[in-house]
Amino acid sequence: MKKVMLKTTLSLAVTLASSQIFASGFALNEQSVSGMGTGFAGRSSSADDASTVFGNPAGMSRLEGQQVTGGIAVIDASTDIKNASGKYPGSNKGDMVPFTGVPMGFYTNKLNDQWAIGFGVYAPFGLVTDYEHGFQGRAFGSKSEVKVVTLQPTVSYAFNDRVSVGFGPTINRISGTLESDITIDPRLGDNNVKIKGDDTALGFNIGVLVQATDTTRIGLTYHSKVDYKLDGHTEISASPGTSAFGYLQNGRYDASLKIATPESYDLSLTQDINDAWKVYAGTTWTRWSRLKDITVNNKGVTAAGGALAPTLFTSIKEEQNWHDTWAYAIGTSYQLNKQWTLRTGLTWDQSPTNNENRSPRIPTGDRTIFSIGAGYAVNENLVIDAAYSYLKEESVKVHDSNALNNYSAKYENSANGFAVGATYKF
Repeated sequence: MKKVMLKTTLSLAVTLASSQIFASGFALNEQSVSGMGTGFAGRSSSADDASTVFGNPAGMSRLEGQQVTGGIAVIDASTDIKNASGKYPGSNKGDMVPFTGVPMGFYTNKLNDQWAIGFGVYAPFGLVTDYEHGFQGRAFGSKSEVKVVTLQPTVSYAFNDRVSVGFGPTINRISGTLESDITIDPRLGDNNVKIKGDDTALGFNIGVLVQATDTTRIGLTYHSKVDYKLDGHTEISASPGTSAFGYLQNGRYDASLKIATPESYDLSLTQDINDAWKVYAGTTWTRWSRLKDITVNNKGVTAAGGALAPTLFTSIKEEQNWHDTWAYAIGTSYQLNKQWTLRTGLTWDQSPTNNENRSPRIPTGDRTIFSIGAGYAVNENLVIDAAYSYLKEESVKVHDSNALNNYSAKYENSANGFAVGATYKF
């Protein structure tokens, strides 16, 4: 029974990756509406508004006075599941990602020619997937939700008008919920297993910004890894037939899991072509190879009495074997007139998953993202930004199996992202 539960119950928050987000793995890119318009090219070099607290804290040195930037991005995703097969029948609608919002907010204050301070609240990781009742691959994931909220106080220092640095410690709160519906015998009904856990941990972001020439700016930002130990519980709701036959019993048990969200480096360039045109380019490397496996520790989980009821599990290991990824982006902006700025960008982003270990929870492949955006200056103090992105992902195959269940399918994923925000200067 340990082997049975290995692939069906606990691959907690970190493995809840979905292709319907705009960065690799389960990372989120939506920390800047203006940046979304250029496909996040130039994220660490543009320093256009207070969202530079995340993009590159050194960029606060370029912002005059005090600024507040806030906004929200929403994601509308769709999945086409084809050629599905499994041991037990079920549906494959593919509509498993609800309409999801990602908020963000930042503040900066330039104290003098050298020093600036700021603060940010944003979501660097997160997703929600919720398959329909009766999904054929429900034994390997029926519902998943993970949220990471980060608070970041920040300071920057300008050595001169060419070089500045910035640093911000991060306070990160992670919470996750995972559900699977396990079929041991189709005549006995499904058994629901729900896991919840949360933790708070510290990390940091650091960046350097260099005005290489009068028209060329280069930025480098490092986002640190964050180590978590999620503590929570596993709740088993056994069907009456399964419980009566001694396979599982209802119960609530302590669970814990150690995970680390990965570090990343973002290098980008902003080039002024003339007074109207700017070109942005950037690349991001993320160390997803930290996610080799997931090991969950549980306490006191047993089945009902009888020959078929040993202890189900105390420690579970599920292989992930993710690999490091690169993302590349290029974008441009055009100052149409005093009020309007137009933006566009193209991004290519690698997936960290592999064909052997990919599951319905992580049906992700390499993706291409096309973005457009605009900024409208209402007056000297207020700018409204909007952006739209379309994501298309390569088709990928999913295959998962254990002693009781198996599921295979071809996934084709796409998504539309919309964002609106504002920056107020005072």
